[in-house]
Amino acid sequence: MLRRIGSKHPQNEETETSDLQYPRGYIHTNLEDTLMAQNPDISLNKGDIKTKFCYTTKKQKRDLVMEVGAQTRKLLIQKQIKLGWQICKIEDYLVATRYFKCSRFNHRHRDCRGEETCPLCTGAHKLRDCTEDPRSYKCINCITYNNYNPNKNNCTNHSSLDKKCPSLLAILEKYRQNTDY
Repeated sequence: MLRRIGSKHPQNEETETSDLQYPRGYIHTNLEDTLMAQNPDISLNKGDIKTKFCYTTKKQKRDLVMEVGAQTRKLLIQKQIKLGWQICKIEDYLVATRYFKCSRFNHRHRDCRGEETCPLCTGAHKLRDCTEDPRSYKCINCITYNNYNPNKNNCTNHSSLDKKCPSLLAILEKYRQNTDY
C-alpha cells in the first residue's frame, strides 16, 4: 500500500510504504459434485443439493448448511458421508431466530416492537448488566405464552437462552411440522 506525502505535483511526489496485509482467497467448489464423486453408493442426482451458507461454531468448527429434498435427506441422514478427507454425519439444521434486544423468537430488529429485555431475568437491561442469581431466572417467551394460553402453563423458571425452554422446543417442533421430510 502506497501513500502520497508532501506536494501533489507529480515530479515532487514522495512515497512511503506501510504495513502490508496478508492476501485473502476463497475456494470455488461445488459441494454437490464432490459429494457425488466421493459417495457413489448414495446415487445422488445433479440438482439434489443446494449449498446455502457456512458458519463457524463456538468450538471453531466450520459447518455447512445445505438444502435438499425429502428423498435426498433420507439418503444422506442414514449414512456417513465422505467429504474431502473427512467422514461426516449429516443432521437436520433447525434454528429459531431470536432478536436479542427483546429476547423473543421469530422476528428481527426491523420487526421488533418490544422493549429491551434481559434474556436471563426479564429485567429492562442488557445481558451483560444482569446481576441476578441463576435461581431467579425467568423466561420472557414462556411468560408471554402463559399470558396468551391461561389454561396451559409453561414453566418459567429458566432463562430464555435455555436449550430446554418449552417455548423454544415448541417452535422447533413447529418448524419440523412445516418441513417436507
